[in-house]
Amino acid sequence: MRRVPCTPRPNATRLVQSQGLVYTTDPPQPTNKDDNNVTDPYWPDNRYYSFTTTEISLLSQAATEVFTLCCEAADYLLTHPHLITTRLAIPAFALQQIASSWNREPAWGSVYGRFDVCFGGLDHPDERLRTPRFYEFNADTPTSLVEAASVQWLWLEQTGLGRDQWNEVAEKLIEGWRRNLREGGEGKKKKMTVHFAIARDEPTGEDAMNTLLLLDTCQQAGWPTKAIFMDEIARSEEDGRFYDLDGDHIDVIFKLYPWEFMMEEEFARDCFLDMAREDGTGTVWIEPPYKMLWSNKGLFAILWELFKDDPRGKWLLPTYFEDDETKNKLAGGLTRYARKPIFAREGADVTLHADGKILQDSTTGLYGKEGYIIQELALLPEFLDPRTNTPHYPVLGLWMVDGEVAGLGIREDKTPITTNGSNFIPHSIEDGEVNYERKEVPSKEEIEAVLTVERCVNVTKREGEVLSYIGRLTRGV
Repeated sequence: MRRVPCTPRPNATRLVQSQGLVYTTDPPQPTNKDDNNVTDPYWPDNRYYSFTTTEISLLSQAATEVFTLCCEAADYLLTHPHLITTRLAIPAFALQQIASSWNREPAWGSVYGRFDVCFGGLDHPDERLRTPRFYEFNADTPTSLVEAASVQWLWLEQTGLGRDQWNEVAEKLIEGWRRNLREGGEGKKKKMTVHFAIARDEPTGEDAMNTLLLLDTCQQAGWPTKAIFMDEIARSEEDGRFYDLDGDHIDVIFKLYPWEFMMEEEFARDCFLDMAREDGTGTVWIEPPYKMLWSNKGLFAILWELFKDDPRGKWLLPTYFEDDETKNKLAGGLTRYARKPIFAREGADVTLHADGKILQDSTTGLYGKEGYIIQELALLPEFLDPRTNTPHYPVLGLWMVDGEVAGLGIREDKTPITTNGSNFIPHSIEDGEVNYERKEVPSKEEIEAVLTVERCVNVTKREGEVLSYIGRLTRGV
């Protein structure tokens, strides 16, 4: 694993915006040429990470085995429901549908997730960084999908900086939708329409574009779709079912809206009552309720308790729920650790501790009311930027699609805690056969000509409001 500088493509920011990455912009640069405080756009285009096929195989093995551990942990938790409601702080009214969605036969209703992993490469001078170690599982609403599935592949085709890329995300999404909806639609009189929902007015366009990619892959799998906002989901007072504003029943819906947020909504209990309909006609939510078990950072305390002596436990970090027993462990020698809320996003409210000192504190006060975990400190590998001699820390995102490993995306930050200010950096594989055809970098005129979102999907009248919102973001960057 190497961090490699490269020459940016012409008009790089507008280029990746035209490819769907509307949430990257050119930041203001220092006016003083001696000022080293250089701020990169979200997609810098001036560096990449290079891996060997052996390293990719190791990461794939690790992700496959940890996913299996997650499945075994789900079985365990469902036989110990008190752990779900106490340790994981999940409301008891969700238990039935967590179990039902997990035990559904045939299995369907889950499409994707992303593991966040610490790894520095097999040749890293620090031995601890030669083994992938798993921080958490973004199993419910992971983003950085557009850049991982599509934009970095286009980067490889246009730059030729590598022989291949670990990236089957888009292909596996199409197949994942096809399998899931085929299983879910078995025996139904008409083909299900899949709704795709985002929260209204998310300012960057990140949620919208990630959802749009999922909508597009669902269409490619052969299913009709509709795009809506979360606040357009209506519960009928007559039958208690959920409908869109056109009056169409919502058979299946993908929501880029976390379950822990939904648990606090007024309609939360109604949502679970609807799913429990004996005739099976309630709305199916993707990702399913059982993903609450995996998107919770407490999962890794459960995994450590269950599998620390299992050979597959080598991919895990010692992790504990913060309580009196954990405090005793800290007093007994765990002096380097990360303290994380069981519900948190983008590094918020995480603190890193080492030998009585705080290495980094990202406290915001937004998260933590449900509790914390303590995880043995595993600092990300440090790579020095040759331009500024400043450190950068990459976290590896291993994508899981329909239960299989699908590819890699890398976010890089200037601090060990990956935050909402991180950069996305493409990657390639440096050995093996060449697995793509080179493409020309589009001209400035060609880039500007495709900067419109309405060409990407077939839209209905109701979808127009959602997609025009995305379009405004696209053309406004």
